[in-house]
Amino acid sequence: MAAGSGTVLLGSSACSSFSGKSGRLSDPFRKISLGKTGIKTTFLGMGTGYNGYNRSSSITRAGTAEAVIRYAYDAGIRYFDCADSYGTHPYVAAALRGLPREKYTIGTKIWVAPGGIPETERPDAEVVVDRFRKELNTDYIDLVQIHCMTDGEWTTGQKRYMEGLEKLKAANIIRAHGVSVHSLQALRAASADPWVDIIHVRINPYGENMDERDPELVVPLIRKCHDSGKGLIGMKLAGGGNFRNEPEKLDPSLKFVLGLGIIDMIILGFESPEQIDDYITRMNNISA
Repeated sequence: MAAGSGTVLLGSSACSSFSGKSGRLSDPFRKISLGKTGIKTTFLGMGTGYNGYNRSSSITRAGTAEAVIRYAYDAGIRYFDCADSYGTHPYVAAALRGLPREKYTIGTKIWVAPGGIPETERPDAEVVVDRFRKELNTDYIDLVQIHCMTDGEWTTGQKRYMEGLEKLKAANIIRAHGVSVHSLQALRAASADPWVDIIHVRINPYGENMDERDPELVVPLIRKCHDSGKGLIGMKLAGGGNFRNEPEKLDPSLKFVLGLGIIDMIILGFESPEQIDDYITRMNNISA
């Protein structure tokens, strides 16, 4: 992402924006609802896992995770996207320590495939989420998803985790469950399964880092998810970071996603305060 637009919308102005009074669809801080879950948060969320693997990410390796996460909160962002494979749970807990828990939203993901995290064991969802809560220093987690599904039969293959997460939701330990998908087949399965409360979908107009190169093949399935009441979190708007050297693609990508009218919120994998400022500025400059 292009950097360096200066600090904007901090302090009291950020709080005013979070109230959603502007009504602009491109307002990064307008309050949104994630499907039928009852979860409300800001339209713009922060991803903590750019280049995330084996419990590390760009911001943890750079030693800047806590500072960048706190900067995002102070700028007005209220959704923080984590995963076991990113290793960012302790940094989110530290950055948000002392803030009222109801003032921010945490989403995270369980890694179930081989590799990806140091351990070879894949315990039940109840065990994994209990560890997540300790790492995040929270009694509950707003959203827990099954991470990076590519198999078109994942709703059959991951029944153990789906049932475990359903029990945790019934016990109010998590507020919602869902999936992040990385293939058209996995997206199709998610769109058809009522278990999915919230889904991460890869979307930009250029087909970069998406389930298919042609967005016209992806959008109908995303629309099916929306029409069935699933919450939709748009990711890869910057092509998985590939547009950092092609900043002219960033504004058209934002306008494309906003124009669909079916994405509840977007997340970007911010690595610095400058990137946060840049995206806030870009979104505020988009015509209503």
